Amino acid sequence: VEGYNFKYSDCSGKKKALIIGINYTGTKYQLKGCINDAHNVKKFLLRNGYSQENMVILTDTDPNPRSVPTRKNMLDAMCWLVKDASPNDSLFFHYSGHGSQVKDIDGDEDDGFDETIIPLDFEENGQILDDEMHELIVRTLPEGCRLTALFDCCHSGSALDLPYTYSTKGLIKEPNLVQEASEGLLEVVQSFLKSDHESFIQTVLDKFQSIMNRKVKDIAREKTRKTRTSPADVIMLSGCKDEQKSSDAKIEGKSTGAMSYAFMKVMNSGKQQSYLSLLRNIREILSGRYKKRPQLSSSHPIDVSLKF
Repeated sequence: VEGYNFKYSDCSGKKKALIIGINYTGTKYQLKGCINDAHNVKKFLLRNGYSQENMVILTDTDPNPRSVPTRKNMLDAMCWLVKDASPNDSLFFHYSGHGSQVKDIDGDEDDGFDETIIPLDFEENGQILDDEMHELIVRTLPEGCRLTALFDCCHSGSALDLPYTYSTKGLIKEPNLVQEASEGLLEVVQSFLKSDHESFIQTVLDKFQSIMNRKVKDIAREKTRKTRTSPADVIMLSGCKDEQKSSDAKIEGKSTGAMSYAFMKVMNSGKQQSYLSLLRNIREILSGRYKKRPQLSSSHPIDVSLKF
């Protein structure tokens, strides 16, 4: 991507945090660990240089109407988080609650779906799309301003529409076109050798459709990189891939989001973490219990060996 510069934040400026935990208490969508996640993240940040007066916390058990995670309150809080942001500021956004997907209408999603987070009043006022969050809390940030986002919800792999996602080998993820082509060719040959002409024709048609779908995905991926690459220093950790569901768990006797638990367990270990070691260690904690695979993504290409 040409025509942009980026700068890593040294996190020496203002520190602000927005923490959202929604249990959907008393509804058919009720969860158990999200408000616990919010309180645990608050304690973690207070131990790491953030102050109470520079935090906004939204939970559905708060008696203050402005602290309830309605759609309006959540969007207002996001605007507060990034207001007057400057280079080297360190902003933190944590969301624990339900996540979902809706059909993409602007062609920037390679799977055809926008990711969403779910306010308490979503049935009346709607969900919050990844496109909206990107416009509010990523695009508005200046070069060198840090935003660390942690999404502990279903379908959260690209919840901020960040264009660069990293594997546990430290590489930007790209489609494995060679593997896809070889697998497709093998299926076609097998159908032909079996003299199953109907299956052979259907397999060829399926592979043709797969190639066309790949072109659509490539166009979406290229559009995302051209329109979502940012000079700000934005890092996101998600609880799972876009197509996966996250877990409301009970760990060490307490209800918690699995991703939030793993993140804080790694960060509280006393060992310094690089971006890559953080991703690997979070996955290691969750790997024996859950099928979901936490993701690391960024607003610009990063050196994953740098200290997180």
